[in-house]
Amino acid sequence: MSDANITHFMRWLGRTRGLPFTDYEGLWQWSVSDIDAFWASIWDYFEVLSVRPPKALTERRMPGARWFLGARLNYAEHALRRRDNHLAVIAYSEAGPTVTLTYSELFERAASAAAGLRRLGVKAGDRVAAFLPNIPEALIGFLATASVGAIWSSCSPDFGTASVVDRFSQIKPKVLFATDGYRYAGRVFSRLDVVEEIRRALPDLEHTVLVPSLEGERGPSGVLAWTQFLEEPSKLSFEQVSFEHPLWVLFSSGATGPPKPILQSHGGILLEHLKALSLHLDLKPEDRFFWFTTTGWMMWNLLISGLLLGTTVVLYDGAPLYPDEGALWHLADEGRITYFGTSAPFIAACMRAGIQPRREFGLVPLQSVGSTASPLPPEGFTWVYENVKQDVLLGSISGGTDICTSLLMSCPLLPVHAGELQCRALGVKVEAYDERGQPLVNEVGELVITEPMPSMPVALWGDRDGHRYHESYFDTFPGIWRHGDWIRITSRGTAVITGRSDSTLNRGGVRMGSSEFYRVVESLPEVQESLVIHASHGGEGGSLLLFVVLRPEVELDSSVRRRIVELVRRELSPRYVPDNILRIAQVPRTFNGKKLEVPIRRILEGMPVEDAVNLGSVANPEALVPFQELAGDIASRG
Repeated sequence: MSDANITHFMRWLGRTRGLPFTDYEGLWQWSVSDIDAFWASIWDYFEVLSVRPPKALTERRMPGARWFLGARLNYAEHALRRRDNHLAVIAYSEAGPTVTLTYSELFERAASAAAGLRRLGVKAGDRVAAFLPNIPEALIGFLATASVGAIWSSCSPDFGTASVVDRFSQIKPKVLFATDGYRYAGRVFSRLDVVEEIRRALPDLEHTVLVPSLEGERGPSGVLAWTQFLEEPSKLSFEQVSFEHPLWVLFSSGATGPPKPILQSHGGILLEHLKALSLHLDLKPEDRFFWFTTTGWMMWNLLISGLLLGTTVVLYDGAPLYPDEGALWHLADEGRITYFGTSAPFIAACMRAGIQPRREFGLVPLQSVGSTASPLPPEGFTWVYENVKQDVLLGSISGGTDICTSLLMSCPLLPVHAGELQCRALGVKVEAYDERGQPLVNEVGELVITEPMPSMPVALWGDRDGHRYHESYFDTFPGIWRHGDWIRITSRGTAVITGRSDSTLNRGGVRMGSSEFYRVVESLPEVQESLVIHASHGGEGGSLLLFVVLRPEVELDSSVRRRIVELVRRELSPRYVPDNILRIAQVPRTFNGKKLEVPIRRILEGMPVEDAVNLGSVANPEALVPFQELAGDIASRG
């Protein structure tokens, strides 16, 4: 594509660096071999507002890489570089009116919020936490926090008290932004009691700012109203901080233990998100960028970085399938969205519902659809191209909270292959390793990163000696980042994620990622969702248990069981025929939509629920009950 951002970047490299790249593969190979030159070029191409040090990467090692030593900058200054009447934000919600903010209006409100934080005594290095929906106030609060050099962290208001306290108690925030409630799927949820519980559990908290979402709710005593907090207009100044100064704390899902508090830097996130959103997602100032997310998922952080490119960011606060499966497609049409970001489970829900957005909505401006959270199977690709739009770029991407970006991304220069991720991202040396640490091609191996990248965590909060950081990512292959996924890199440079490596299925020496199993089983029209667990009980080789969520009108009878068994035998392997197939009402998930494979395996193997899973991280804890009951039955049988 001659007008793609990445094409302009390659031409610029030819003019300014004498590097005449003509294809993506050559560009990628250079980006992961001459790391110093690549990241220096990103700095220069995007005109970072700071004097660039002569060397990008001072210490080329993992962990402990040092980037752009001596630079002074601020992420918020770049996000608010544009200050005109171009739309910066369009915010939709289930019940409230649409809110729009221009870049000049966003700048003014961020300036007032920064002045409010300074009045409350917030300075560089202090923590500011948010218990807020995906609304403009969350974005304003973040930009104000970053502008003063303080450190941001946020949770969605659907998180339970324990889950929020598990996170915020680790970082000891000075200020809390909180909401009085939220609306979801047509229901109203007051959260004032939860806010009070959070405040009591945070003894170091000095101030709470209440953001109203519900009419008629009265805030508790001792809190500052959002309107009071913003009452003094002010000029916005940006605290210049080091490249590695913490920008925010993101938390891992915490499904099997305390959530990891992951610190990422102003400079690292700035460069990574400029690269990812411009060169891979191809966002331009005239685009409208949407991703369905909450403030508790790293995709919110990636979404709001659209401001770095002068793009219009589209926020949505509400349920993705309310009042029906076409709700977000209606939003895409009404909002004239050009980049529509969602998840593989959402696309699967649309497939099951049989909707056809292209027949119901115009979707004329739509250019790209992004999918993440779990692998998108080939059937999902087919559905998008047949039922959404034939000429969109469908980008299935994969990354994680740990690096707050995608390692495998889309690219407007490359073809789309159903079921595959288009490419390894620029500057990210992803490889598949076998057990001996040898790279593989066309075979499944551990997803590793063999060279440093700027958005890797600068630290885990409270991990003074770096032991937890090292244990989390570098214990398996010394000096190599182990990401925790199974990946197959094809000879043409595409990739397939086959599941989490800590929940791998292994029957008779045949190893398989769980996503391959789900793709096959969920292709049956009777099956809405599934969960496969390889538990250690059941004699030699363990027991392979398949749990299915069926359509309400379907019975799990011998006919359905036979169809599942025959399909698994034919499409996967006779060794993967389940030892038992059981019906459940819902699959247990984290708040970010991840299936709780490892915790469920531990429960079925006899571990107490409170040890197997952090209940505060579970979006639907009632879904654990059938597995507890089954574990009890297994134990009673000996």
